Amino acid sequence: EVQLVESGGGLVRPGGSLRLSCAASGFDFSSSAMSWVRQAPGKGLEWLGGIYSDGSTSYVDFVKGRSTFSRDNAKNTVDLRLNSLKPEDTAVYYCAIGIRVKPASLYEYDAWGQGTRVTVSS
Repeated sequence: EVQLVESGGGLVRPGGSLRLSCAASGFDFSSSAMSWVRQAPGKGLEWLGGIYSDGSTSYVDFVKGRSTFSRDNAKNTVDLRLNSLKPEDTAVYYCAIGIRVKPASLYEYDAWGQGTRVTVSS
C-alpha cells in the first residue's frame, strides 16, 4: 500500500521558516519524482515544485529563492524547507507522487498524503 505521511506543520510567525517532511512507503521511492503542493483556504491547488529521482529540483517562481527540496532515498523521505514565510503561505501542504505543474486536483498525482497544515500569523 502506498503511503505518504507529511509532518512538520504548525503555526509560524511571518518571516520565519518551516521544514516539512514526507515519509513515503509502498512504492519505488528512489525512482519516483515527488511534488510539493499546497492549498490555501478557499483557493485551488498550487504546485510548489518537484524533486526528481536524480535529486534535481524544479521550483515555481513564487517560492524560488526561499524554498529548498531535498530527498533521502535511504530513508524514503522528501523535505520541503520554506523561508521568509508570509501570511499567504498559510495552507495545507501535501507531498505527492509525480510531477503536475498546474494541478486542478490531487487526483492528477499518483498518490498524495493527508497534508499538514501551516499557518503563518503573528
